[in-house]
Amino acid sequence: MNTIIEPFRIKSVEPIYFSSRNERTDILKHAYYNPFLIKARDVIIDLLTDSGTSAMSGEQWAGVMRGDESYAGSDSFFRFEKVVNEITGMPFIIPTHQGRASERILFSITGGDGKYVLSNTLFDTTRANVEFSGAEGIDLRCAESNDPDAPAPFKGNMDAAALQTFVEQHGAARVSLVILTVTNNSGGGQPVSMANIKEVSSICRACRIPLFIDACRFAENAYFIKQRERGYGMKSVFQIAREMFSYADGCMMSAKKDAFANIGGFLAVWDEQLAEKCRNLLIITEGFPTYGGLAGRDLEAIAIGLREVMDEQYLRYRIRSIQYIGEKLDTFGIPYVKPTGGHALYLNAGRFMDHIPVHQYPGQALCNSLYLEGGIRGVEIGSVMFGKYAADGNLLSPPMELVRLAIPRRVYTQSHIDYVAEVIAEVYKKRRKFRGYRLTYEPPMLRHFTARFEPII
Repeated sequence: MNTIIEPFRIKSVEPIYFSSRNERTDILKHAYYNPFLIKARDVIIDLLTDSGTSAMSGEQWAGVMRGDESYAGSDSFFRFEKVVNEITGMPFIIPTHQGRASERILFSITGGDGKYVLSNTLFDTTRANVEFSGAEGIDLRCAESNDPDAPAPFKGNMDAAALQTFVEQHGAARVSLVILTVTNNSGGGQPVSMANIKEVSSICRACRIPLFIDACRFAENAYFIKQRERGYGMKSVFQIAREMFSYADGCMMSAKKDAFANIGGFLAVWDEQLAEKCRNLLIITEGFPTYGGLAGRDLEAIAIGLREVMDEQYLRYRIRSIQYIGEKLDTFGIPYVKPTGGHALYLNAGRFMDHIPVHQYPGQALCNSLYLEGGIRGVEIGSVMFGKYAADGNLLSPPMELVRLAIPRRVYTQSHIDYVAEVIAEVYKKRRKFRGYRLTYEPPMLRHFTARFEPII
């Protein structure tokens, strides 16, 4: 059969409020032209993020009811610990309330003034936590990642040669960590190959630099390896994931992604001394080491979700559903990052809105246009999220201006996705009518969450 159907049945539903275009014009104005500030009920299709927005399974909801809410040493923690250990092989498992809590704890210990954290691409909260510690985050992207149209199979890779050169020039002692994000979220949701993980690991071990994996979407990355990398076609996703983690010294994960959970995360490490330092910080801000800011029911949901996500029928459907959107956009010649990634479609806003200069934020303009036209909420990944200022006050832009449309797991059906493609096509036809924006307020860090804009008339 050619049709890939959703590998699940829908047991519970929630209604969608269908706003009019006139209503959305007023809503966007009152949200200061920032989709983050729009109320969820006013969004028809919400593709802002795939984090914490999954539909949990019947087994996960059953696990919620079984959750052991003991403050210390709950059975739910030990079930959670067992699953994380099985997948990563790492013996020291530290639960946190979400991924950025893991980041804050890790970089508080390993970061600091004069230090560097090197990555294939740091995402927004990761970079913010690195910088908050006093360290500097450096992206070492592979060359093909800078071409949105290149059909390379592993555009999420780190430039291993650039890593070696950086260490030689700055000294291994100043590099506190190397982080591989799998899949590479800021780089278009692109996967990282096993060969690249091995090569980066070899460099790190030779230089005694810890390598961590940001494992938010580890199962999606493992499935891409299975499909695209020679020698892995007959291996299970579990076997591939276990090998990925074997090359790392630790990992951190937001369980709000590939574990289908609505909240939660963890740190996992091999080093007992590092684990002890992490637990000491955990107790100060998150909670006792066997709950880490989570309820027992959350630990149960994560443990079950981590096993469910490695179902290859689900992953086949998940990856194919993103490809499906891309194929529909291809019929209109709409620019997006190719090949499609694992959790989102990334529109090439720089080309889509090529009449809007970078300093007028073409990605923000595209986000707002999608909302006005069809009530779709996405997120800008470009000069708003990652832009910096030069000493003279001019905007320093990242390599690409993108809009990410992240697909929540097990939430939307094919007809929803067909609607999304139609709205994108309609905006593309009208794109010359849309104008850029200027910032009227921005906080010092993570400005995209709460920034305010006004349209340029």
